[in-house]
Amino acid sequence: MKPTLTKILALGVVCATCTIVASLRPHVAAADSRARKQEQQGPRSTVVPMNQSPLAVSPVDTPDHALVQALAKMDKLAVENMLDTGFMWTDSAGETLGRAKVLASPPKPPLGEENGAQVTARMYGPEVGAVQVARGKIHVLRIWVKRPAGWRILDYHEVTQRTTPTPPPTATTNDCENPCKDVPYTPVDAAEKGILTSWGQLETAVTKHDPQAWEPHFLDEFVLIASGNTDPVGKAGRMVQLSKPGIGPAPPQLAANPAAKFIHFGDTVVMIAQANPYAGKPAHISRIWVNRDGLWRMAFSYQTTIQAAPNIVPPKG
Repeated sequence: MKPTLTKILALGVVCATCTIVASLRPHVAAADSRARKQEQQGPRSTVVPMNQSPLAVSPVDTPDHALVQALAKMDKLAVENMLDTGFMWTDSAGETLGRAKVLASPPKPPLGEENGAQVTARMYGPEVGAVQVARGKIHVLRIWVKRPAGWRILDYHEVTQRTTPTPPPTATTNDCENPCKDVPYTPVDAAEKGILTSWGQLETAVTKHDPQAWEPHFLDEFVLIASGNTDPVGKAGRMVQLSKPGIGPAPPQLAANPAAKFIHFGDTVVMIAQANPYAGKPAHISRIWVNRDGLWRMAFSYQTTIQAAPNIVPPKG
């Protein structure tokens, strides 16, 4: 009796195992299919905060991923809960939308779910995080800020760079009044005064083609991403450009209208403004400034040409 009972129990265990395996097979196959698809598309690269190991996770990683998914699905309620009250979205044509317009008709993200994109996140103090995304000629900046209710996105900035060589400037000058000496903006505190002073000094160094005087005003990870350029320009590359003698290009001026915005978070300040070139169309700019060792230094500069704006004509003479 015992041997027979043992055989029956063993047979039951085998049958149950077969049933479980069979039920799991479709799910395993689906997971394998998703993995192969993700491998082919390429995942977003690891998000790494500044001054931390590659295995660290940025505080803005989770909300940023949630925002990307919500925008891809056009989930307006989820998106609304993540937008800061002062949120703005600048598209690749240079049109800037406020929070209300974005919620009424959310723009289509240029990189979708950002599969295959290179993503970097850096923290600037405990309250500001910057996520930089790139795939091909398309670049996206997302600036997150910490509020009492949690992390909220303050700025979404798109830049699509040129696919053809940058044409030489048609007109330029080495004269620099704005922002080298003065700007049409009155600083409200020492931080803003320090930022404008640093900006004037670095642009003065540009006009003099002096990379050594220019260098201290930027963090090591500095990058310039402008829609008028074919590729991003890092700190080292910009210094090479400035080491070549010549005239110009004339530094862009700070526009009086719309007025520049400085959003303060201690030793980190987010700057949103319009830059007017010596000649051509103005650009919408997003920057982060960080106070290091008593000097305000620029972390990056995203610049999108405002295609709908009229060309600025340089003065005669």
